[in-house]
Amino acid sequence: MPAMPVDSTTSTTRVRVWDLPTRLFHWLLVICIVGSVVSAKIGGNAMEWHLRFGLMVLILLAFRLLWGFVGGRWSRFASFVYAPGTLLRHLRGQGRRDEWLEVGHSPTGALSVFALLALLGLQVASGLVADDEISTTGPLIKFVSGATSSLATAWHKSWGQWLIYTLVALHIAAILFYLLVRRNNLVGAMLRGDKVLSDGAPASRDTALTRLLALALLLACAGVAGWIWGLGA
Repeated sequence: MPAMPVDSTTSTTRVRVWDLPTRLFHWLLVICIVGSVVSAKIGGNAMEWHLRFGLMVLILLAFRLLWGFVGGRWSRFASFVYAPGTLLRHLRGQGRRDEWLEVGHSPTGALSVFALLALLGLQVASGLVADDEISTTGPLIKFVSGATSSLATAWHKSWGQWLIYTLVALHIAAILFYLLVRRNNLVGAMLRGDKVLSDGAPASRDTALTRLLALALLLACAGVAGWIWGLGA
């Protein structure tokens, strides 16, 4: 689309930031987290769904780990692993234009992303060997001792879930701050994939070929996750 003039020296254009696989990962993860929490609170027969949502989270996390190396430019970990000095300059509002700190994940946003992915990974891992002492156990519980299972269960049901709630709440608060204060609609960008940015901002590759690659990676992750799950049969 044609550039839209802002002033005499700067113009903007619509740039693809979030490729389709990244967007689908994001919204599927949201659905799975909500489904996992709701099914756990309901309990009883709904715990079967809790396990299924947990398996889906495992598949999605494995996919995101791989996509962080081969995905679109702004989905790659290399684009949002920042040096401490860059983080400090960002907090002081001294980022350089050529760093494009506000295009993908900002330095503070990157910290939130990595923390959430790590916590979700730990939550899934603990769930694989947890025991609710009623009717539901993780599929890999037979591979660990009772003490290890008890420790994993305690984490899964207390610190693990509450830390995730906290990070999700902070994530939502940051989205609202950007929307209401900075007039930056992050949700819209994650839905459409595009942002209106100054000319020269690099775009993410999002083609039929990259989407086929993402599908192949997702299926491979599903196969590995299914194999892990089957170990407990």
